[in-house]
Amino acid sequence: MTETTVSDQKAAQLSAIEESGWGQPFKFLQPRNVAFWVFLVGVGGGALTMFQFFGPKATFYAPALTWGVLLFGLYLIPWLLLLRHHNRFTAQPAGLLATGFVWGGVAATFWIALPANAALLEIWSKVGGTSFAADWAAGLTAPINEEWGKALGLVLLIGLAPRLVRSAYDGFIIGAFIGLGFQVFEDLLYVYNGATQLYGADQIGSSLRIFLIRGAAGIVSHALFSAIFCAGLMWVLGRTRGERRVLRGVLTMLMAMVFHFAWDDMAALSGGGAAAAVLPFVIAAVELTALFYVLRHAARQERAWTVALLTPELATGAIDPPLLDAVSGLRKDRKAYRKHLHSRRKAGHRLEAASDLARELARSNGTDSPAVTHARAELVRLQS
Repeated sequence: MTETTVSDQKAAQLSAIEESGWGQPFKFLQPRNVAFWVFLVGVGGGALTMFQFFGPKATFYAPALTWGVLLFGLYLIPWLLLLRHHNRFTAQPAGLLATGFVWGGVAATFWIALPANAALLEIWSKVGGTSFAADWAAGLTAPINEEWGKALGLVLLIGLAPRLVRSAYDGFIIGAFIGLGFQVFEDLLYVYNGATQLYGADQIGSSLRIFLIRGAAGIVSHALFSAIFCAGLMWVLGRTRGERRVLRGVLTMLMAMVFHFAWDDMAALSGGGAAAAVLPFVIAAVELTALFYVLRHAARQERAWTVALLTPELATGAIDPPLLDAVSGLRKDRKAYRKHLHSRRKAGHRLEAASDLARELARSNGTDSPAVTHARAELVRLQS
């Protein structure tokens, strides 16, 4: 390998670290940042609305709320494991993702969506009549108020961490966390409303029914909508070199809103009958296909950064070409690497160790810090 090649690889590595912002810490407390105060106003207003909504009858409906919190708290665990798996390319800090979750759960749900939906639903009733509103008002309301309300959280996180929130993939992951927060807190609203509709009878049974229905529907609900919508928004904003795609971004955002509309107005779209039983599965299949399509395209920049960051490690022996392809690749690349090693366990250990090395290189700005040296030695040990 020539000296020029080594120099070029190092320059590309440093450029990837700078452009991606990987390794930068997230600082929430920023009193001189307007985004910080807007975030506090939104979450504070949402919390106040939440207490006003639940407060007067919270004691009477405590069994339903307690079971709702417990069930949907457990529901969070597989979601967080899934999103942690996808948060592997230039991974976002946990604090930033938690901040997005809080915005989605408290501010977007109670400060924006709850009052805005009530107002717009009333307008649709006056414009189209009671029957029209019953069929179509939900789908004509929620995709506007809720998707933009959740996306405001992404905009605020750009203001709070401009170096960290750069790519469409960042928007995808952060949007999923914001949508997950909205989804869980909205489900608690459904638990509460279900208990009130039964006047407090069978609160535990009611909570379990809501959990089963909303939990199953949640696979293709707000986390999916927001992941797609926020990836599109980042393409429109184009915060990293060469990634601005306005038309693609607008179409992606509209696609998320159409999915939201179709899910909320599924009964009206099916027209009843046998179609009502089939349509949810058709919509879910289309949504999941679109989700993976957006994910693949959004990850391109992040994958390129990962390649640039780890390519200099080929010379150290810590990384070999098949491992580089796998750690920066898609599912098919990781599957090929497992076949290459004839061991899922060994492949998993090496992929995790390579990701650790990439993270430490980013944190040290490409220098051989003690953490980098340790991560590199661990990879060499696993390779041998």
